[in-house]
Amino acid sequence: MSEVPPVYKAGFLPTLIFSSRWLQLPLYLGLIVAQCAYVFLFLKELLHLVTDIRNLDEQGIMLIVLGLIDVVMISNLLVMVIVGGYETFVSRLRLSGHPDQPEWLNHVNATVLKVKLAMAIIGISSIHLLKTFIEAGTIGLENPKITEAAVMWQTIIHMGFIASAIGIAYTDVLVQRASASAGTRPSH
Repeated sequence: MSEVPPVYKAGFLPTLIFSSRWLQLPLYLGLIVAQCAYVFLFLKELLHLVTDIRNLDEQGIMLIVLGLIDVVMISNLLVMVIVGGYETFVSRLRLSGHPDQPEWLNHVNATVLKVKLAMAIIGISSIHLLKTFIEAGTIGLENPKITEAAVMWQTIIHMGFIASAIGIAYTDVLVQRASASAGTRPSH
C-alpha cells in the first residue's frame, strides 16, 4: 500500500508571496506582442529587399540581410525569455513529450537562461558591429554613415558583453564545482 504524502497548507502571507509570481504574466504577454512587432519588421525589411533588389548593390543587400538576421536573433532572444522565464519563474508549461518542445527547455534554470541570454546578446551585438564595420568604409567621405568614435565605442561595448558572458559562465562553473564537492545539486 502506497503512503499518501501529507497535504501542505501554507499560511496567508506565504501563499500571497508565492502567488505574486503571476504578476509577471502580463510582462510575458507583452513580450509576445513585442515578438509580433519584430515579425512585422522582418516582413517589412524582406519586402524592401525583394522589391528593391534591382537597385541594391552587394553592400546594400548584405546590410538588409544582416538586418534580417538581427531581427531573427532578437526574436530568438524574446522566445528564450518568454518560454524560459515563464517556465523558471511563473509556472511549468508541461510540454513533456510534445514534439515541438525545445531541447534546452528540459534543463532550463535561471543560470542556464542567463548564459543563453548573454550568448544571444553577444550574437546580436556581433551583427550590429559587423554592420558598423561595413559602414566604416564611409569614414573620411563627405557624409559618413558612422564616425570613428562610434566604431570604437561599439567595439568596447561588444567586448564588455563578451567579458560579462565569460564572467557569468565562470560563476556558473564555480557554483557547480562547489555543489559537486558538497554533494548537492545547485539550486538556480
